[in-house]
Amino acid sequence: MLISKYSAPDFDPYGDRKPEEPDALWPAPTAAGPLRARVSLPGSKSITNRELVLAALADEPSLLRAPLHSRDSSNMIQALRALGTTIEERPGTGAFGADLLVTPGELTGSTTIDCGQAGTVMRFVPPIAALALGPTTFDADDSARGRPMGGIVAALKALGVDVDDNGRGALPFTVHGTGQVAGGSIEIDASASSQFVSALLLSAARFDDGLRLTHVGQRLPSLPHIEMTIDALAGRGVRVQTPDVGVWSVSPGAIRGRYLDIEPDLSNAAPFLAAALVTGGSVTVTGWPDATTQVGADLADILPAFGATVERSRGELTVRGGDGIHGVELDLTTGGELAPTVAALAALADAPSTITGIGHIRHHETDRLAALATEIQGLGGEVDELDDGLRITPRTLHGGVWHSYDDHRMSTSGALIGLAVPGIRIENVRATHKTLPQFTTLWQGMASNDQDAAVRQATS
Repeated sequence: MLISKYSAPDFDPYGDRKPEEPDALWPAPTAAGPLRARVSLPGSKSITNRELVLAALADEPSLLRAPLHSRDSSNMIQALRALGTTIEERPGTGAFGADLLVTPGELTGSTTIDCGQAGTVMRFVPPIAALALGPTTFDADDSARGRPMGGIVAALKALGVDVDDNGRGALPFTVHGTGQVAGGSIEIDASASSQFVSALLLSAARFDDGLRLTHVGQRLPSLPHIEMTIDALAGRGVRVQTPDVGVWSVSPGAIRGRYLDIEPDLSNAAPFLAAALVTGGSVTVTGWPDATTQVGADLADILPAFGATVERSRGELTVRGGDGIHGVELDLTTGGELAPTVAALAALADAPSTITGIGHIRHHETDRLAALATEIQGLGGEVDELDDGLRITPRTLHGGVWHSYDDHRMSTSGALIGLAVPGIRIENVRATHKTLPQFTTLWQGMASNDQDAAVRQATS
């Protein structure tokens, strides 16, 4: 068997915190047969948190309809409130919670912000804190303190912002805001995360001289997320010019308020749609946008490579399983957050798969490459870790504990395997609360072909 360079005893992001008490284990449901399910999902985390940031920087109020309500969005709301923004809940237009009325206020620091595990908070909010008056300290969960932050810290320092990080380029650190940022031309290496680029673009129109940002690293992962940021800015009257590859320019100016509907989270749709392949059934996700910058839209092209058929009709996307799950050769450079779902499918396929272009996901909530390799191997699978991906050779899998590593997408990928493999128990499935608090209810409803009841329970 090919062994990952991280065997189970050596790779342990929890340290001595790995909980294996029986009450911490969630029994993943096994499908009794082909699924026939329709799934409705809450709003996109990526869009919700970008729009919250822009609403806080705008010159007039914004109303976000059908936003995501999760741990990540809650961390963002609390961060912006701490800096002087008023965010009020209004009766919801969607099924999953209240709308949000965001009223910008004078930005003030002298506060501490808990980023939790939210990369969008730890990267998007420091430039806002630089525009506030007073010091703002940023910290995060222990499991998130190791996430790359050097890019944003170095960028702020290059812009003349005083950042006290003891030279570590990591959390915790303090931004000493003076109420303004000069702006100008800077270079950064965003190889570790496209969020470094998005973070600066979101606030750039508020800088005195705007921003000309040049990426100088070898590669830039998750380009669609930068396009999402540019699209969100355009919706508020801010034009981002791209005179060359890896160069972005924003002129100083106003950021408009906006009333908008938040799209469903298409990345959260990944395990649900993949379930059609695993069970040989069909799954429909409602509210699928006609056009979007979300990387989850790539599922319409990725899942057919595994043997699925995909149909779109009247704002819905339906995936139907075929005659099995086929092995793939797949470059996921633009959609690394889909990798855990793709790896789970590959572990259940009828031939080996190679997934590349995802070296950057070592720096997400956990080292996802090592975590996926460890957990699939723990169930009897065969995985070879590559520099920027995984080589997965299907083997007969057995039940066992699937560890989440406090990572929502690790939890959902284990649940996907559990549809086909009896006896999978997910450690800390509550990690899904980061972006989809209703996951277990919706998943069990899908597995039992009673999704309507699941939605009623999830939204009650």
